[in-house]
Amino acid sequence: MQCPGQDSRYWSGEDVFEVSCPKCGHTVEFFKDDSQQKCRGCGHRLLNPKIDFGCASYCPHAEQCLGSLPPDLVAARGDLFKDRLAIAMRRYFGTDSRRIKHAEDVAMYAEEIGRNEGGDMAVIMASALLHDIGIREAERKFNSSAPRYQHQEGPPVARELLTELKADPELIDEVCDIIGHHHSPRSKESINFKVLYDADLIVNLAEKYAEQPVTREQFARVLENFLTGSGPAVAQKALKKYIK
Repeated sequence: MQCPGQDSRYWSGEDVFEVSCPKCGHTVEFFKDDSQQKCRGCGHRLLNPKIDFGCASYCPHAEQCLGSLPPDLVAARGDLFKDRLAIAMRRYFGTDSRRIKHAEDVAMYAEEIGRNEGGDMAVIMASALLHDIGIREAERKFNSSAPRYQHQEGPPVARELLTELKADPELIDEVCDIIGHHHSPRSKESINFKVLYDADLIVNLAEKYAEQPVTREQFARVLENFLTGSGPAVAQKALKKYIK
């Protein structure tokens, strides 16, 4: 079955266009569904400047399209999913810039720690971007952002957002499980949970220390609370300016 967006019967005049080769200036013609074209003037290969690869993160026909894309774009499919999820998170929080920034900062550290620890980056990034997604409902229902209310209200919201993005059901289940107790580690946790926990801890400490710096002795004791092997090193680098 062909993706409707790639079916030429539905195209308009804007779906065939020309661009100038950045190497020699020769005109190169693109059809809407071309991922790349070779310049007839100099042989330089150009990527389609207008194609939207974002659909590859959720479209059921993505594998058919991805097969024709350059390897570097196929490898970036995880980034496409992350970008779409980040947009969904921002839309959900709306004008709440503080919580948007918190989620984005946690995602940044989660990506760094996750690369070091070898976790499932799709689960890690989804958990990081959505870990506090229950705050709005917690405050609406209970006038509180206490962890127990976040744990209660977060998973349903996360499940709805991830389902809309056509995420894998197993990923959805794991992300919702992590969100549902992300402040409270159990006796045995996955590496994905540990990465999210450490990344969230770094950002929470940064927000706390910005108001009241700590001594080296106090900070050394805090480092004992991290769950991953690389978390303390990332924390020291991120928080060193707050240590007296």
